[in-house]
Amino acid sequence: MRTEDHRRLSAAFTGHRRYRGQSDDALRAVVRELYARGLRAFWSGMAAGFDLAAAEAVLALRDELPGVRLCCAVPFPAQADRYSEADRIRYERILRRADEVTLLAPRYEPRCYLRRDEFMVDRSAVVVAWFDGSGGGTRYTWEYARRRRTERINLWNDGQGELF
Repeated sequence: MRTEDHRRLSAAFTGHRRYRGQSDDALRAVVRELYARGLRAFWSGMAAGFDLAAAEAVLALRDELPGVRLCCAVPFPAQADRYSEADRIRYERILRRADEVTLLAPRYEPRCYLRRDEFMVDRSAVVVAWFDGSGGGTRYTWEYARRRRTERINLWNDGQGELF
């Protein structure tokens, strides 16, 4: 299958590290909605916060949504070294259950997180975010998706927030 065909069937997640489950119901609902539209692969960048929660949502819906796939884009092998112990455990559990894990660099490099974000957007028809408008990697990914004319869905404030 061509890359463009894969892109039509994929979505990517991006969101803030401070996410603590505020939009979990909306997150599961949007995965179901995108699945109903034919999307099957869901990319997580595996950052603490929203990325891990999104990956767990996809895994939790596997029985309900046949053929749904969790794809993880890992910027470098030591990504989770500075996570809390609880988040490191979640990270490892998610990676073991993922359908696909893509390692993007052998070690930390400048821009490795941004390259990971671009990698996911370039392979996705939709970007699902938990984005409050503040700066950082989530803003970069949101704006990169806008420039690429990728559909964007913002779950900030349970999907009622503005699209920044």
